[in-house]
Amino acid sequence: MKKLAFIRRNNESHWVGDGFPVRSIFSYNDLGKEISPFLLLDYAGPENFPPWEQRRGVGAHPHRGFETVTIVYSGEVEHRDSSGGGGIVRPGDVQWMTAASGLVHEEFHGSEYAKRGGPFEMIQLWVNLAAKDKKAPPGYQNITDDQIPRADLPSGAGTVRVIAGNYQGTRGPAHVFSPMNLWDVRLTAGARAEFSAPEGWTAALFVLKGGVRLGSGEIVAAAEMAVLERGDEKFAVTALDDTTFLFLNGQPIEEPIVGQGPFVMNTRAEIEQAMDDYRNGRMGRLAAHG
Repeated sequence: MKKLAFIRRNNESHWVGDGFPVRSIFSYNDLGKEISPFLLLDYAGPENFPPWEQRRGVGAHPHRGFETVTIVYSGEVEHRDSSGGGGIVRPGDVQWMTAASGLVHEEFHGSEYAKRGGPFEMIQLWVNLAAKDKKAPPGYQNITDDQIPRADLPSGAGTVRVIAGNYQGTRGPAHVFSPMNLWDVRLTAGARAEFSAPEGWTAALFVLKGGVRLGSGEIVAAAEMAVLERGDEKFAVTALDDTTFLFLNGQPIEEPIVGQGPFVMNTRAEIEQAMDDYRNGRMGRLAAHG
C-alpha cells in the first residue's frame, strides 16, 4: 500500500481579484517538483455570496507554459480568453484551458449567479507542460457535467467522476499532454474503497467535504491535501462522513521549473521573453465588454 508522505493545509485565505476568496494549498514555488505535473491548487470557498449588481472576479491577465483546470462545485464562473475560448462553467462542469504559448483571459462570476447569489465553491489547478509543449497553440475545453462519466465503486461505497485519465476502464473526456488521472470521488459515510495508481507517479488527494482515514491510519480532514509516496500502486481510504475528494495523479515531468507569477517555463530567459511578449501584445488582447 502507498504510504503517506505528508499532509498539506492552509488556513489563511486571500482574495483573487474581488470575486474569489482562495486558500492556496500549494504552488510551484514550494511543491512543484514533489507533485509534478501539478503546479498549484487554489481552493475557493466554500462561501455564500449575496446578490449584487457589479461584475466581480479577475480582469484580463496573461498565462504561458501550462494549463489551468477549473472545477466548479457550486456557483458559476464566466470565462473568456484571447484564443476565442469562453463560456459559463456551472456546478459539475470543468474548464480546461491550455495557455501553452500564451494567452490573455478573464474570469468573473456568471451574470445569472451574480443576480441570485448563493453558495460558491471551486478548485483551480495549474498543470505543467513539458518543454516540447510549452509553445503549443492555446486551447480551451469546456467539459460539462453530463460529459464526465461516472463509475460506481465496489460494494456501494460511492462514485468516481473521471475528469481525466482512466478509472477501471472508464475514461475521462479531457485531452491531456502528459499521462495523468484526475478523479472527483464521492464516498458514503463509513465506506472503505481501494484504488490503484501507477507506481512512480505522484499521487495526492484533496478533501473538500467530510474526511477520510488512510489505510495507514492517518486522518485527512476537509480542506487538507494528503500527498502519498510514489512507491507501490494501491491505497485505501475509509470515509468518516459523506465525503468528497479530488484525486490528483500524474507522471512527473522531470524538467526545471522556473516561474514568475502567471508564467511557468524552464529557464529565466524564457520568463523574460514571456513578459516581453505580453507587454507587446503578442499573447493577444481581449476586446472591451459591450
